[in-house]
Amino acid sequence: MAARKTFSPVQEYCLDAWQRSILFLDILRERGNIYREHSALPIPNVLHFEVELVRDGRTLPRPVNYGLVRIVPPAGVTIDPAKPPFIVVDPRAGHGPGIGGMKPNSEIGVALAAGHACYFIGFRPEPEPGQTIEDVCLAQAAFVEEVAARHPDADGKPVIIANCQAGWQTMIMAAIRPELAGPILLAGSPLSYWAGVRGKNPMRYSGGVMGGTCWTAFAGDLGEGLFDGANLVANFESLNPANTFWQKPYNVYAKADTEGARFLDFETWWGSPVLLNAGEMQWIADNLFVGNKLATGALRTSDGVRIDLRNVRSPIIVFCSWGDDITPPQQALGWISDIYAHEREIAANGQTIVYCLHQSIGHLGIFVSGKVANREHREFATCMGMIDLAPPGLYEAVITDVGPDTAHPELIDGRYLFRLEPRTLAEVRTIVAESPEDDLRFVTAARVSDAGLGLYRTLFQPAVRATMTEPMAEALRALHPNRMRFAIFSEQNPLMKYVERLAEQVRHARQPVSPDNPLLAWETSLSTWIRTSLETYGAARDAWVEAVFVNTYGSPLLQAMVGLDPVAATAERHEARDLVREADEARLRSELEPRFEAGGAAEAASRALIYVSLPDGGYDERGFTMLKELRAAQPAASRSSMAELKELLKEQSLLVRLDEERAIRAIPKLLPKGTDQREATLNAVHSVLEAHGAIPDECKRRLDRVDALFNGKGPSSPSESAHV
Repeated sequence: MAARKTFSPVQEYCLDAWQRSILFLDILRERGNIYREHSALPIPNVLHFEVELVRDGRTLPRPVNYGLVRIVPPAGVTIDPAKPPFIVVDPRAGHGPGIGGMKPNSEIGVALAAGHACYFIGFRPEPEPGQTIEDVCLAQAAFVEEVAARHPDADGKPVIIANCQAGWQTMIMAAIRPELAGPILLAGSPLSYWAGVRGKNPMRYSGGVMGGTCWTAFAGDLGEGLFDGANLVANFESLNPANTFWQKPYNVYAKADTEGARFLDFETWWGSPVLLNAGEMQWIADNLFVGNKLATGALRTSDGVRIDLRNVRSPIIVFCSWGDDITPPQQALGWISDIYAHEREIAANGQTIVYCLHQSIGHLGIFVSGKVANREHREFATCMGMIDLAPPGLYEAVITDVGPDTAHPELIDGRYLFRLEPRTLAEVRTIVAESPEDDLRFVTAARVSDAGLGLYRTLFQPAVRATMTEPMAEALRALHPNRMRFAIFSEQNPLMKYVERLAEQVRHARQPVSPDNPLLAWETSLSTWIRTSLETYGAARDAWVEAVFVNTYGSPLLQAMVGLDPVAATAERHEARDLVREADEARLRSELEPRFEAGGAAEAASRALIYVSLPDGGYDERGFTMLKELRAAQPAASRSSMAELKELLKEQSLLVRLDEERAIRAIPKLLPKGTDQREATLNAVHSVLEAHGAIPDECKRRLDRVDALFNGKGPSSPSESAHV
């Protein structure tokens, strides 16, 4: 310290800058070495937890490079065999597997802490020859079956957490095999790729501005039938040039003494691109990125089965964020308004859809943020049973802090109150910001893409395939910038051994600059200027891309050239949706007609609960906790399973929604003859309703009517009740 006082501010800053440069280079050296070691592993992943292989996808009738592993519970964690198991599915979107369990405090960690057995579906870095997206979805179905079979005592089907691109994969699986899964949590998952708003979400324009998916086919041919996931990583990084080219590396340089470990942990995952079959990537680009066919029900399996998201029987939870520039809320939620015209259709179809909006977290934070894990993911894990039992409909999950004025805090698990608030399709459309004009532009882009792909396959693909060899393809992958920037700083570069020695010397003689050094302030200001300049460039580039897309594909001439009739295209889509809606309503009425006066005390109680709650429409975990306590108090022999209770509540909800008055007037016919049994049933209804705190006036009026019906002396209609 005495020596430092003899330094001028310039000398002090220059010494610190030189030392930080050496430490920064040493961190890059470590990153390069980790990249080489990680890439050499047969199954590279970043899972924090110990695992046991359960099923290898290569042994399936249609082999895939996916596998199912069981997460070994850490010491001190107790698994409840009655709780449904959780399955975390990682995205194959360029990076390797493990993002859902990188840290103890993660999606896997909170599920384990809640007492659920956990499984993980990951993948090897190279695909099996000939594997298709359909093969992958069928393999996931086999894995879910395997998990369910291993937990016969679980009170519910396996819960699936699907991250990012694993979301559409899981939804396809659930649409093909709707009987397999329990609740499905889609975390940052895009399902409606055309959705977005002007001035934001520039990634949705990429396919159209590039001219279509012929470049995807070209990249697959250059890879000798393999598509390099490093290209997808590069696309993600291009969204934010300020962070990619300056802020992230500068942050490590500026905090070279402390930032290394965190940086290396993340880069281990970020810097491990995997491969896809060219056919897999072409299917994704044609049908999802550019075609947007999943949200519109235009996809079919190889044997002709239509992939319709309306067929999914599991509750669907969509977790998205306004701070996500890769999967904005519009793309996460747009599929709902694509396939439904009104929230009544969702209920009539027996689907439960819940969405949860974070205000600021970025795309990766949805999976890896400790704060998100402690709040949102923990609440999802502890309240998944409540979501599974919720009557069909559209809800928003609202998570609030438990305060001193919160009623019945003893019924709440943890620091937050989880509540389902009813929502309308109009509210979803406000979020999605639908634009029929933009949809026509994307349809035009998709048709241009199909034409371009056909021309490439006819005119150029034979020559490219004849030219490429496997060694050439491997060399191109090795020279990809997203690989070279890691490898070049590893110890394959002989100069980096000198950096390691210098870094050891620097750490022994480290002299950080004083926080009040004027040159350090100048450095910070320069960094801010560089970041701002790159952000300005990024915004200008995005505006240019949007303008090119909008003006090119909005041209009436181009739309006419590709055979697009705007009026017919819109009418055809709405006509198909209306036909499905009418068929569903007719089927529902036919199935439920005999059920209004069928059942007993359980049907009467659940029908009363739904009727009284209807004006408020919301449900929170306090009522669910009370419901579980009442169920646990019943004799084991007569206790309904959670699956039976779910079907009961679903049916009674549909009856009330179909004909509220008829359903309520029938309650006395469902009640047991004994007065004590009626009283016990009514007390149970009161206990669940009062667990939420004060009952709203309209709900209280309805409860008074239910009391009268249970006592056999009340009015049979709301108008009569109002005069009592």
